[in-house]
Amino acid sequence: MAVNSTMLPLGTPVPEIDLPGPAGRRWRLSVDAPASPALLVVFACNHCPYVQHLGPAIGAAAARWQADGVVVVAINANDTDAYPDDAPERMPGAAAEWGWDFPYLFDADQRSAHAFAAACTPDFFLFDAGRQLAYRGRFDGSTPGNDVPVTGDELEAAVVAVLAGRAPTVEQVASIGCSIKWRPGNEPPWFG
Repeated sequence: MAVNSTMLPLGTPVPEIDLPGPAGRRWRLSVDAPASPALLVVFACNHCPYVQHLGPAIGAAAARWQADGVVVVAINANDTDAYPDDAPERMPGAAAEWGWDFPYLFDADQRSAHAFAAACTPDFFLFDAGRQLAYRGRFDGSTPGNDVPVTGDELEAAVVAVLAGRAPTVEQVASIGCSIKWRPGNEPPWFG
């Protein structure tokens, strides 16, 4: 089911991230990325056609942004009992296929997804150097089947602005994608 992102209020402080990667190594925001000019958090998963559609472009854009000091991290929060294609052991293959050279973490208890008010995959959250939310919204206007070229222009403009110390445009369009697959009984208030 396709849903839009919740559009968390701008200025929201970044929630702490303390999650394992597929091999079990924990990644902690306060330890592994205590300071940077920007932080991009992407909620994603392996099986979503929206993520698959944008995956390689996200990888290429992230490589450019990381060269400028942006910390990029992706989080998979899907219920892997119901969606085994999103299991942690399958995450490295998907990341390699898309050229993701950044941490791809697993949120088994879905606490991070709740803390970010994440709703869909992909769901993008860009924080400035002060770790305040500066952009939330879509990568660009392309979705599977709409014939709009994948450019990443909307998120690119936001990253450029944040790196220049400016606020991105206030006209931010919600991301759209597959709903996060919540564990039964763990659905947030914004779900469905």
